[in-house]
Amino acid sequence: MEPFDYDLLIIGSGPGGQSAALQAAALGKRVGLIERKPYLGGVSLQTGTIPSKALREAAYLASRFAGRGMREAVQTRGRLPSGFMSEALACEKRVIASQESLLLSQLMAAGVTLIPGEAAFHDPQTLLVHQPDGEASRLRAGVIILATGSRPRRPAEVPFDRERVLDSTGILKLQRLPEQLLVVGGGVIACEFATMFAPLGVQVQLVDSHAHVLAYLDQDIQHELEQELLDMGIQLHMQTRVQDIRREGERVLASLDNGTTLESDVLLYALGREPNYTGLDLDAAGLVADDHGWVRLNENFQTARHHIYIIGDLAGRPSLASTAMEQGRVAVNHAFAHENAHSAGLLPMAIYTIPELSYVGETERELQERGASYVAGRARFDQTARGQIIGAERGFLKLLVERGNRTILGVHIIGESASELIHVGQMAMNCHATVDVLAQSVFNYPTLAQCYKSAALDCLRQP
Repeated sequence: MEPFDYDLLIIGSGPGGQSAALQAAALGKRVGLIERKPYLGGVSLQTGTIPSKALREAAYLASRFAGRGMREAVQTRGRLPSGFMSEALACEKRVIASQESLLLSQLMAAGVTLIPGEAAFHDPQTLLVHQPDGEASRLRAGVIILATGSRPRRPAEVPFDRERVLDSTGILKLQRLPEQLLVVGGGVIACEFATMFAPLGVQVQLVDSHAHVLAYLDQDIQHELEQELLDMGIQLHMQTRVQDIRREGERVLASLDNGTTLESDVLLYALGREPNYTGLDLDAAGLVADDHGWVRLNENFQTARHHIYIIGDLAGRPSLASTAMEQGRVAVNHAFAHENAHSAGLLPMAIYTIPELSYVGETERELQERGASYVAGRARFDQTARGQIIGAERGFLKLLVERGNRTILGVHIIGESASELIHVGQMAMNCHATVDVLAQSVFNYPTLAQCYKSAALDCLRQP
């Protein structure tokens, strides 16, 4: 048998691939990281998470300005400089360049070999790598990790044109703000972009087939978010499907199943993502995707070929950068029989709408479905000094607690810094702390974190 060139070969340099490479290098393994693009970081850094959050930050600052009694100034046409989008894109590029430089330094310092090219399986242990100069090489490894991510779903009947009918990648390349934006979809990406553009004065309409946006969220959080969308002026067309999308000159028209037609300057199609298996030649590895394009995995992210692992967006939901990083770490530790081969516990989820929201654990709906006996404690941001200082009119924190033993079952937050605040609840739950710990804790004053104590006390006051 031919010797292995590497202990581990990873395809894809996104968050999952990065994490796997650095973890394996820390274990003293020979690691090769293959990337087909001329830059590192994958979708997350180059066209997804980081760019969209950079735009969100600009929109968020505008919404904060509006929230201080100056909403009319923000939402009046001309309220932003004509070069707003170009300036936001320039800021985005600086962040990307800085992050890519940092990533390169980390990988080089760890001794990870960077391999440019497009990889495909030659056999279960061998990858054929087509390099940018046209050359091809065969590389063998004891363990192979696929971390090639996902791409926006682009149905053939939707006339994407990179100008006015866009997916979530294309919309980040807009050079100027549109007057109107029509969003097709009611999921995470759709809601995030809707709430990014609306605070900038763009007239936003959202169409989705479900009764509510993000209906899987805790009901109180979902209702609060929906009210925020309406307050931003976003028009919601729920329980409605788009039957046809077409361009007419400088306008985009969408025909709905209720007989109406919506018009807009720009349309964002945000109905799902697809796995990036294209070109990997899974058959040569003895792997088979299901009818929906996904490869079946076990709890260790292993495929039917146990030396081949799949992580990140390619592994399916929850498709978050944070979970991809953890999956990379866990997969490497499992592959090389190292300790800590399992996740530390509950994973937090964050959605970067305006306002942002985050949660960990179960929702009330899930507790009710399994017949749990619980209490819900709430604390509103506007009832804290910090919330009043920053003008937080709506945000709140909600605790779900087992009635008998006071175990924390879920934490749900909407409002400023929700994605940061959630980690207090996550750590408490992972440490199996009771709600008493939060009630007895002292939080800095004034902070939004004080809501944990208030919500905990609210739980303890209930029989």
